[in-house]
Amino acid sequence: MSNADVTEQQIRQGKSLVVAVDGPSGSGKSSVSKAVATRLGLAFLDTGAMYRSVAWHCLNGRISFADAAAVEAAARTVKMAQSMDPGTEMFTINGINVTAAIREPKISEAVSAVATNLGARAELIRRQQALIAEHGRRIVVEGRDITTVVAPDAEARLILTASEEARLRRRGLQLGGTQSAEQLAEQVLARDAKDSTVVDFQRAADGVYTVDSSDLDFDATVDAVIAVVRRAVNAGPPV
Repeated sequence: MSNADVTEQQIRQGKSLVVAVDGPSGSGKSSVSKAVATRLGLAFLDTGAMYRSVAWHCLNGRISFADAAAVEAAARTVKMAQSMDPGTEMFTINGINVTAAIREPKISEAVSAVATNLGARAELIRRQQALIAEHGRRIVVEGRDITTVVAPDAEARLILTASEEARLRRRGLQLGGTQSAEQLAEQVLARDAKDSTVVDFQRAADGVYTVDSSDLDFDATVDAVIAVVRRAVNAGPPV
């Protein structure tokens, strides 16, 4: 561990430090948030994986996404677990390891049906807030509506964004070049359009910082987010 890492892990040591990260698909929220959590010595919560897990459960159990009550019931009753260690990716549904399965294209295509179900969304937000509390409010939380609904009282709140071109390119690389341009547009742009009908995750609310990573590489983006955390905990104004 470098001296810089030691210093970073002393930020608000012994006090709560919730870092709330919103942003559109393909902006790098998950990978950047994991790296930030590692450097700050915090737990990590991938809220998007929770929606993906419920989508997988519905598909696996032949629950129709058109049946809003059934999707909400699935979100309320399913046994869901995930690793909160930013260095370990693991998700289970009813004891079944779905870590790889929830990243499949068919789940990406279906997840908005869960995200736009208001009952399911309310239940998953309740679960997310419980996990934040369980981890002593020292955690990086990423997803959608994190800065305004899930953790509006977080010590640091920011939107991580990037140009449409950059987001499509990054998602394509993430998926190993297996998707066509049309499939990528469906997973990134069309999903954002669907989800934005129930939550605004692309415009910074009052007190929320913005980090545009369009022209930044990964390490520079992580540095920029940590700089925002430092500024936020020192009560600097958003820029």
